[in-house]
Amino acid sequence: MNCNLCVRKCNVNRDLTFGFCKSSNVIKIAKVMLYEYEEPCISGENGSGAIFFSNCNMKCVFCQNYEISILGKGKEVSISDFADLLISLEKKKAHNGNLVTPGHYAHLIKEGIILAKKKGLSIPIIYNTNSYESVDVIKSLNGLIDIYLPDFKYYDDKYAIKYSSAPGYCDNAKLVIDEMVKQVGTPIFKNGMMVKGVLVRHLMLPTLTLDTKRIINYLYSTYGDNIYLSIMNQYTPMKKFNDDILNKKVSKKEYEEIIDYAYDIGVRNAYVQDEGTCKKSFIPDFSEQNF
Repeated sequence: MNCNLCVRKCNVNRDLTFGFCKSSNVIKIAKVMLYEYEEPCISGENGSGAIFFSNCNMKCVFCQNYEISILGKGKEVSISDFADLLISLEKKKAHNGNLVTPGHYAHLIKEGIILAKKKGLSIPIIYNTNSYESVDVIKSLNGLIDIYLPDFKYYDDKYAIKYSSAPGYCDNAKLVIDEMVKQVGTPIFKNGMMVKGVLVRHLMLPTLTLDTKRIINYLYSTYGDNIYLSIMNQYTPMKKFNDDILNKKVSKKEYEEIIDYAYDIGVRNAYVQDEGTCKKSFIPDFSEQNF
């Protein structure tokens, strides 16, 4: 199969060579863990069963997980081993199986989820994505994913190109989120935990408040209370940039302006963050594999 899983449509045979994401036709995983730093309805008391996949089809210059997304750290596993990892997370009392940046392995992950369910997996499956895969990929997952956790990073394409080398990002994000909502519908919670639904994340970048407002306005005017939002102030400069915007953190004033804006237009189903989330201590340690 020549790979056209994402918007880039590299059309390469991944058994023989690599496309933009540098991924082969074998699942590669960097970390498996009970992760406590997701939204409260995802992490809960026990933690979310996170599986961090290696490589990425975007190149965000500020990526906090660059060791795995850009450098490609990780270990290749079979589809059967991936299924067993999901089951092992359920045995550790994870609230869910959280597939982090899975789009470039979606065809393989799909088989793994089906196999895991045949082996008895019962926890909800989360598809935690940058929203730059093909809408056909999302359609192919219908019935297998319980919770979609997509990013909506940029509204203006100039930022998507400048900071993530991702032309057409906004238009594609709209398409994939629309398909996600069609599949899983209005969010459902059980004992405070989301078990079905869509929770859209937006990581604010310093000074780009207008772009953030356009994203929030689009999502709320389109979906109202049928989705949840997560408005994040945790942007952390990972290095010194030749860009004044990226060398800053989101200011308290900027964040409060956005929260006030969201409230004023009617948003109520949203998660917001306290001050002090801009810390590297929240970033997983990818120096060693643990599976």
